[in-house]
Amino acid sequence: MVSIEEFEMIADEIANSIPEEFYRRLNGGILVSESEKLHPKSLPFAPLYIMGEYSYSRDLGRMITIYYGSFSAVYGYLTPEDLKKEIRRTLLHEFTHHLESLSGLSDLEVKDKIELEQYKQHTKLHSKLCAENKNT
Repeated sequence: MVSIEEFEMIADEIANSIPEEFYRRLNGGILVSESEKLHPKSLPFAPLYIMGEYSYSRDLGRMITIYYGSFSAVYGYLTPEDLKKEIRRTLLHEFTHHLESLSGLSDLEVKDKIELEQYKQHTKLHSKLCAENKNT
């Protein structure tokens, strides 16, 4: 895995390639956090990492956070070029949340909820199969 400094440089390069109008009202900008973040619904045997998140609060405003630790845990084996693709995908995903928030849409939020439900169903099935194998 690249160092956090290299990760930040890659993230900055991608951020600089995003059209300026996407940054409208993103007053908190883009933050790279060194930590990893697990989704609250994550299960120990199938960790669900949060790679990035868009947040809005009256106090702090609108910002995007990208989690270096989550990228290290999930994509630590990738080449820098492939890692760059994943960072780009995550940043564009979070910008979509930002732009939808400004326009009052929630299509991507709905899609994320569907994907979370699929994760829960998949892990429930996996857990059941493991328990059945243990009993045989």
